[in-house]
Amino acid sequence: MEEKTIYKKALKIAVPMMVQNGITNAVGLVDNVMVGSLGTNAVTAVSIIGQLIFVFNLAIFGGLSGPGIYGAQFFGQKNIEGFRQTFRMKHWICGFCLAAGLCTFIFGAEPLIGLYMRGDGVEVDPVETMALAKEYLAIMLVGIVPFVITQIYASSLRETGDTFMPMMAGVASVAVDVVFNYLLIFGNLGFPQLGVKGAAIATVIARFVEMAIVLIVAFVKRKKYVFLQGAYKTLLVPREISGKIIKKGLPIFFNEFLWSSGIAVITQTYSTLGLDIVAGLNISNTICNLLNVVFVAMGNAVGIVIGQMLGASEYEKAKKSSLRLAGFTGLMCVVLTAVLVGISGVFPNSYNTSEHIKSLGQWFIVITALFFPVQGVLNALYFTLRSGGRTFITFLFDSVFSWVVTIPLTILLCNFSGLHVIAIYALVQAADVIKVIIGFILVKKGLWVSNIVE
Repeated sequence: MEEKTIYKKALKIAVPMMVQNGITNAVGLVDNVMVGSLGTNAVTAVSIIGQLIFVFNLAIFGGLSGPGIYGAQFFGQKNIEGFRQTFRMKHWICGFCLAAGLCTFIFGAEPLIGLYMRGDGVEVDPVETMALAKEYLAIMLVGIVPFVITQIYASSLRETGDTFMPMMAGVASVAVDVVFNYLLIFGNLGFPQLGVKGAAIATVIARFVEMAIVLIVAFVKRKKYVFLQGAYKTLLVPREISGKIIKKGLPIFFNEFLWSSGIAVITQTYSTLGLDIVAGLNISNTICNLLNVVFVAMGNAVGIVIGQMLGASEYEKAKKSSLRLAGFTGLMCVVLTAVLVGISGVFPNSYNTSEHIKSLGQWFIVITALFFPVQGVLNALYFTLRSGGRTFITFLFDSVFSWVVTIPLTILLCNFSGLHVIAIYALVQAADVIKVIIGFILVKKGLWVSNIVE
């Protein structure tokens, strides 16, 4: 009975996140297919900028994770003032990340995009792709501010166990995005035909809509979200709390930043084998990201559920539940593997591109799908370790592993093996099995079990 209860509790938190992120990624899929109808150059340009913004987004998520660990435990302890301090701390962290991100993108756009333009490609024109990428990025930067504000609020609401309201805001923003993509990419119903620019404008409008909904509902329901009452009387955070949050949070921030940067480096390494590969990866990532929301949301739910148990000093219950939830997540991902493999031959045909790129996309989808159960278990183990504040261990376990093992492996295989890119991609994915073994050992040892707000 207890086992079923823990699954239900995790799913209650995870399902709204799955719905929100699933709908968001479904719109990303629709956007991508719409842009894909404009040709391979447009797809490649949007894909490159997507990689760069992905690094920024993960830096924000990483920055919020330190306060989030304390937030989940403070909420489990029913310490509202402590929770309020973590909310304030998020403003400082995100403000710093926002300033750094904008400066990097504004002054370093061309060199960053140029990193992906070093390979040859039969289907891709580097000059046109560069122009489209710069145009797309310039507009997307406007949407970064509302995105950051939304994440500050949505993450705090999720730490209280309320994932429904952020989900509804996400659903509304998605609907806006779809409508304006239809109007602005192709110039329907009298709107101007803006192509790639139209896709960026639609995304920015959607970001502002999502922010407005989250802010309005949160402050209208201040009686429910008690931590917002008096939250802005000051933004100063006591040194003792801020020091602890920074100490725990920095490893997570650097982990997320280095891990996402590592993904970008890996993609750039693949691009040296041909720009066509970037287009093929974009096709694969678009559909795979639609379904990986399941294990991403379950990982977050595991972190919240286990964190609340630790905050309530229910240590044995947390230890038993962690491995059960990891196994449960892995089983869920087996179903996703079957779905992805089943549609791998159909989805690439949605793009207006060559048969060669469609074939690459299909194989990337199949390989990614086969390793979904590995990724599911890995996410659950990672968030379990993080829930107890063992952020330095997760830093070593995740991003250090990527930079010490995965990235060198990719570079060596791409430059010296002579293998086809599909074989290289499969070998790089397989390296994560090592991480699962390490993660299982660490969780089993119970090194992560601690109440950091006691």
